[in-house]
Amino acid sequence: MITKSLYFPAVMALACSLGFSQDKKQQDIKSIKSMCGCYEVKFNFAETFQYAKDSASYKPSQTKHESALEWVELVEDTPNKIVMQHLLIVSDDMIIKHWRQDWLFENTDLYLFDKNTSWKYKKLDKKAVKGQWTQKVYQVDDSPRYEGTATWVHVDGQDYWANITDAPLPRREHTKRNDYNVLKRRNIHEITATGWNHEQDNDKLVRDDSGKDVLLAQEKGMDVYTKVPDIKCIAGQKWWKENNALWKNVRDKWQTLFERNKDLNLAAKVDKKALYSLLFDLKPNATKAETDAIIEKFVK
Repeated sequence: MITKSLYFPAVMALACSLGFSQDKKQQDIKSIKSMCGCYEVKFNFAETFQYAKDSASYKPSQTKHESALEWVELVEDTPNKIVMQHLLIVSDDMIIKHWRQDWLFENTDLYLFDKNTSWKYKKLDKKAVKGQWTQKVYQVDDSPRYEGTATWVHVDGQDYWANITDAPLPRREHTKRNDYNVLKRRNIHEITATGWNHEQDNDKLVRDDSGKDVLLAQEKGMDVYTKVPDIKCIAGQKWWKENNALWKNVRDKWQTLFERNKDLNLAAKVDKKALYSLLFDLKPNATKAETDAIIEKFVK
């Protein structure tokens, strides 16, 4: 028999623990959703160290500084899943569907990038992801890029999430470089007083078929998102309203493929065309059957 004097402190401790857990999760959600909205973005990348055996002939990537106006749309908002679509606003008449990020709470299913155009499915233990959020990052055609799980940190005035995971070559490199095939990314998403920063410390790796890695070079990335009034991104908001049904069909098709929980191998091109090119050519009223058929052609 448990006396009241012993039972009450135990219940209070449990209640405090649960309350703290829920408060922490709500704080995480607030941080994640604060990345939505209209932003002036500065993209900065610089190669820092080179390790090529033939250093005399090695050509490092050029330092990159670019600016853009970007709308981050909140597509899905549930207690355990937050979906955000990035749209580049070149002009009022030219909107480019950019990358997408999904945040899943205590997710156990990961597709980890292997090399080239292949991803390995991995099932995690529930205990290993307790209190964590998985960030899943997708290509412009909603095919996978990279994903990783970690804990949001809110201490000493800092508000950030950090993770290390493998990824394909970034778009700024994949048409220019063929001397490496994996980018090991250390991603830090930090919420700031003026918006948020996406900081990166990346390893450019050459991975062979046995999984052995050779480090070719390293780079630093710093993407600075500065919040501006939403009215500046009205063109992006309008474009999304006109095109969101099409891209929902695309996301739904990919989700059925991910739910197989099997390794994923994709073709880089079909009939000399990339997946994003075929999807971008579609009209907003294209049917799900059309988008499904296009995506299926690329799944090996």
